Amino acid sequence: MQWRFAPAKGFRVSDEAHRVTTFELFFDLVFVFAFTQVTQYMAATHSAIGILQALTILGLLWWSWVSYAWLANQTHVDEGFVKLGMSIAMIAMFVVALVIPEAYVDLPGGLYGPMVLVVAYVVVRVAHLSLYYVAAAQDPPLRRQVLRTSTAMLVGSGFLIAGALVDGALQTWLWLVGLGLDVLLTYLTSAGGSWRVHSAAHWAERFGLVVILALGESIVAIGVGAAREPISVPIIVGATLAVLVSIALWWLYFDTTQLAAERELSQLRGGSRAGLAIDGYTYLHFALIAGIVLAALGVEDVIAHVDDTEPLGWFGAAALYGGVSCYVAGVAFFSLRATRHVKWLRFGAAVLLLAGIPVAALLPPLVALTLLVVASAALIVVESARYAAHRREIREAHGHVTTIDADESA
Repeated sequence: MQWRFAPAKGFRVSDEAHRVTTFELFFDLVFVFAFTQVTQYMAATHSAIGILQALTILGLLWWSWVSYAWLANQTHVDEGFVKLGMSIAMIAMFVVALVIPEAYVDLPGGLYGPMVLVVAYVVVRVAHLSLYYVAAAQDPPLRRQVLRTSTAMLVGSGFLIAGALVDGALQTWLWLVGLGLDVLLTYLTSAGGSWRVHSAAHWAERFGLVVILALGESIVAIGVGAAREPISVPIIVGATLAVLVSIALWWLYFDTTQLAAERELSQLRGGSRAGLAIDGYTYLHFALIAGIVLAALGVEDVIAHVDDTEPLGWFGAAALYGGVSCYVAGVAFFSLRATRHVKWLRFGAAVLLLAGIPVAALLPPLVALTLLVVASAALIVVESARYAAHRREIREAHGHVTTIDADESA
């Protein structure tokens, strides 16, 4: 079943031929900076509570980004009034990114950091819901869905505002509860709801691009760590190994998983397509982004101590191995939701990486990073050999679908 409703004035409803626009890519640039700020916050606090706080902020960033991904699939965001609204949201999100270093501990002088962050975040969310509501002008079920989401946003924002008015551990937990309620209530009201995914290709490409942006942030983390030290052979070796980890993360998602998921999404219609977009992309992809950011923190910690013969320690090992484990598990669960195929090798690798944290904590930083590269390479080699025929089938099918789509668009 396909929905077809007349758009509001100044808004053009998307169709199956819709693709990601340059304005969306431009919009994403503020999130590159924001992801970097989250990593730097974790590195500065260097504690478990700092990681929890940073992941809460990352959740707010993700919830903002994914909201606009839904809007961009509903309407052409590079045209008319919606472009102006997204420009305002882009500026507000940049303010959120700027204030991340003082999100929980206000710096002397200037405005009160936590409240600035909350107000800017609320502006981003209100702008999105307002644009979405107008874009769904002739689609009453979708409008009701947007209103239900607005209720979840208001509840969550109330806790964020309350948290900004206090400090210490209470602020941390109030913000976590606020984000959790927004996410949970939105999911509950979305089950069997009226969300629309007009273009499967746009949707899959949009989420693939944000994974690329997060991987780009991990490359930045390598450079940040290396730039603090005089260039040396260990620095070059460490940077090379760190880039190899990023390449492995890219491979695990983009080589076949993304293509297979896009093919499944393109074959679904109506509520089934929206269900996959909600479960597999909106929610499960956060595990990928969180895993990349945590791994970037671990990489930065390794590069900063690449000459040390002392053990890496629990903080660096948990970030590095735990981050990659989170990413691998996220990709495996996403593949399961999209294709209904269990990738036991990836689930097993995720468990082994978690189990390897105590071992990595006792190893010198460069040795721990080398072991991670070897483990990642082993997973890729075994999968490539075991699923060679399936991999070839997926890639050939994707090329065929792309050619058909191009012909239809022409």
